[in-house]
Amino acid sequence: MVRIIGLMSGTSLDGLDLCYTEFGYEQGKWSYKILKAHEEQYPQELKNQLATAQSMSALDYARLHSDYGLYLGRRVKEFIDSNGLSPDYIASHGHTIFHQPAVRFTAQIGSGAGIAAESGVDTICDFRTTDVALYGQGAPLVPVGDRILFADYDYCLNLGGFSNISYDSGHARSAYDISPVNYVLNHYTRQIGLEYDKDGEIARSGKVDASLLEQLNHLGFYKQNGPKSLGREWVEQEVIPLIDQAALSLEDRLATFCEHVAIQIASHLKGGKVLVTGGGALNKFLIERISAKAMQCDIVVPDSLTISFKEALIFAFLGALYVHDIPGCLKSVTGAKYDNIGGAMYKAGVK
Repeated sequence: MVRIIGLMSGTSLDGLDLCYTEFGYEQGKWSYKILKAHEEQYPQELKNQLATAQSMSALDYARLHSDYGLYLGRRVKEFIDSNGLSPDYIASHGHTIFHQPAVRFTAQIGSGAGIAAESGVDTICDFRTTDVALYGQGAPLVPVGDRILFADYDYCLNLGGFSNISYDSGHARSAYDISPVNYVLNHYTRQIGLEYDKDGEIARSGKVDASLLEQLNHLGFYKQNGPKSLGREWVEQEVIPLIDQAALSLEDRLATFCEHVAIQIASHLKGGKVLVTGGGALNKFLIERISAKAMQCDIVVPDSLTISFKEALIFAFLGALYVHDIPGCLKSVTGAKYDNIGGAMYKAGVK
């Protein structure tokens, strides 16, 4: 048995997820139980720094990497102390600033040394870089957890900053990013002072613009075969300018983009039971549109704990795989040269 706190910070900047989970491993089978979970909202100053980190000077970027790690460590320490927890490890995703696997480069900030020092708990982080160095996409990493912990579903669909999917294909796990989701939707709601479109009500009040929808659906990424992954760079270069030049109302922009997301997701669903998690699972309008486009599927939105903390849970699981010397990065998913054990350990030290 091992107890791990998984940390997840998504590209949509909706906050930090902390998930304290107990994992069991007997006779080659894993089990899990979420013991405590919490979402921490980012202070506005930190949110601004994370949103602009890609354009910082080298010195400011390095300082943010250190400061953010210390911040994560303090938040974990508070989470532990206030709930009387006793974790064996922390497993931190970090916050993605750069993701360019085509040139074997990815960066998730949040110093593991800082987390370990502030929390007093051994910390595993930097899960993607080894896979990218091995010519993989370094993403998505959740599918290994989908395959082992959520085997009852034909598809596992996550709606976060980006949508990604995983499913068994023959004797291997297939997984890839499908489209942007909350990264785009939240970008536009923040222009009117809202962090997100609650229940998708703003989008519901809008109308789909056929011309913009067609342009979005014909973006080159959607013609690529997997393994493939998305980063903020592609969205900011290809998607946002396309939407901005359409000169639509906010309502119509959101309605059109939700329709686009639903179409793209439905094109990858061939029938069966689909588990939907991530912040986008709470967008009732988006779920309705996906269901309408994928009528052959049973779209399952689970309990709120699984919706909100599945990714943090699975990063905790990646930490468990790391300490058991079991690969968490699957070549069938990422396209790497071989399955690999992602992550690096920072020891909290002897007290």
